[in-house]
Amino acid sequence: MSELGTIARHAGTVLVGQLAVMAFGVTDTIVAGRFSQEALAALSVGSAIYITVFVALIGILQALLPAWAELHGGQRMEDLGRSVRQALYLGALAALIGGLVLLFPGPLLRWTQVPDALQGDVRRYLGVLSLALPAALGFRIYSTLNQSLGKPLLVTWLQGLSLLVKIPLTIWFAFGGFGLSPQGAVGCAWATVLVNYLFIGCALYLLRTQDLYRPYAIWRRLERPDWSAIAAFARLGVPAGLAVMVEVTSFTLMALFIARQGTLAAAAHQVAANLAAVLYMVPLSLAIATSARVSYWLGAGNAAHARRAIRSGFKLGLALALTLAAAVALGRWQIAGIYSRNPEVVAVAAGLLGWLAVYHLGDAVQALCVFVLRCYRVAVTPLLAYCVLLWGVGLTGGYTLAYHGLGGWPALHSPSAFWRSAALALGLLSLILPAILWRAVRSYRP
Repeated sequence: MSELGTIARHAGTVLVGQLAVMAFGVTDTIVAGRFSQEALAALSVGSAIYITVFVALIGILQALLPAWAELHGGQRMEDLGRSVRQALYLGALAALIGGLVLLFPGPLLRWTQVPDALQGDVRRYLGVLSLALPAALGFRIYSTLNQSLGKPLLVTWLQGLSLLVKIPLTIWFAFGGFGLSPQGAVGCAWATVLVNYLFIGCALYLLRTQDLYRPYAIWRRLERPDWSAIAAFARLGVPAGLAVMVEVTSFTLMALFIARQGTLAAAAHQVAANLAAVLYMVPLSLAIATSARVSYWLGAGNAAHARRAIRSGFKLGLALALTLAAAVALGRWQIAGIYSRNPEVVAVAAGLLGWLAVYHLGDAVQALCVFVLRCYRVAVTPLLAYCVLLWGVGLTGGYTLAYHGLGGWPALHSPSAFWRSAALALGLLSLILPAILWRAVRSYRP
């Protein structure tokens, strides 16, 4: 199979799994919304905090992908198995830190001025989800291992099948029945806990029984912590995790700043934000697949094939980004009409979807660049670029344009101010990061 075909097949498999996981959040939202307005509000606040913590931590673990793919490419089987065992220490440390944040969210709730009446439910929701974190991060290590081996299908099967378990469990725990009292949003969290431990249980069983993993001797006795190896993981993983956190917070804070414009603006923004998250799954999946192939060839000592994989990934990524952006731009009124029957919401959302089309082009390019840059051990520079552009140009620029005016433009008092600034920030990233990647590729020495 050609390099392009290999990347496309890998990315498609990852995409199916990613969409299945996104459906977890959709399920919780629908169930909590039908339970009560208070449950939906607690879920909204609690899930925003959990997602911010979780994606930052999985960003650290996802950065293990290029290191393991490189070992795989170099046929260093037992070294890869040892590296996986050492990564368990990093996962445990990440679970401890994340668990403490979830168990003691008071400072964050006060800073965001969450109403006192809501804080009790939010604390209980986060307290339950802290139990899910070790299993969720453990499964992320398993998922990253499979992606590094170019074998994501088992992970996708588990993610898809677990959705069949998640939906009825969420309904049961939220609404009660069969001897269980109704628990609302907290019930959604308990369902998530059980599904995550089902995840990790299946992953451990597969690791133990499947021939795929035998050459790596993963089940050998756990060695003492190799702090040099863990430090090497952290040097790449921590900046990667912080970059993900900057990306997510720039998006979530946008929603908080827009909320003060009223329900019409918030509803229209939610339409664009939801579609943006779905669209992002495409370049994210492609970036995972491309980085796995690039690191594989680097590990095999073939830098020319690695460059060929980069070209294949970017060709496919740009083609898909242009196609999706054009579809959103041309069908923005019809898409907005699917989300809402309110003509005012549809009109404002359609305008935002026009900016989303531009936003997605930059988002696709930067996602590919950031993942491939990790293959060349470049993580700090993208983090700095994220801070300056996503927080500075995107978020701060959007706030200024929305409420104070910027340059010759008066204050817009519209969510489009944030989407314009975010599109500009991502457009600049899509120019800067390829230049950094080009330099990293040219200066690479095995």
